[in-house]
Amino acid sequence: MEQVVVGRIVRPHGVRGEVVVDVRTDEPEQRFRPGTEYRTRDGVLRAETVRWHQGRPMLTLEGVRGREAAEALRGVDLMVDLSLSDLPGPGDDEYHDTELIGLRVVDGDGVEIGTVSRIDHGPAHETLVVRRPGEHPALIPFVGEMIDDIDLDADTIVVELPPGLLEL
Repeated sequence: MEQVVVGRIVRPHGVRGEVVVDVRTDEPEQRFRPGTEYRTRDGVLRAETVRWHQGRPMLTLEGVRGREAAEALRGVDLMVDLSLSDLPGPGDDEYHDTELIGLRVVDGDGVEIGTVSRIDHGPAHETLVVRRPGEHPALIPFVGEMIDDIDLDADTIVVELPPGLLEL
């Protein structure tokens, strides 16, 4: 079963071990509930409590007591198992990160720009981080004005970029 990142622990909150999480999912209310198990690079963490503050979930996790223990989790990605039922159906204009990572990015003339290495989730839109051999990564906003086509069968994303974007 594939795993998908739903959040990243950004910092501790208070002195009792609570952590603040940056959301990396379109369904935060589904993914952040008491009892949810998150896979991490070092094992499994289970949410004991979840409360929301300024649009972010704040979690207490089983076995994490005190600020030092919470601080040790800074930067840890929280992952959940992704089942086929979680994926969008045919014809949906939604994509999971796992569907886009690894796709080739080309311009309208078919010139290859690079390969999607990750998706950054921002407050306004997602950004494709495109690995380019021998150059700095390209940051391409995942918005309709710049994405012409996504062809999962051909493993490509066709983009129409404004002049100078790749030099940023």
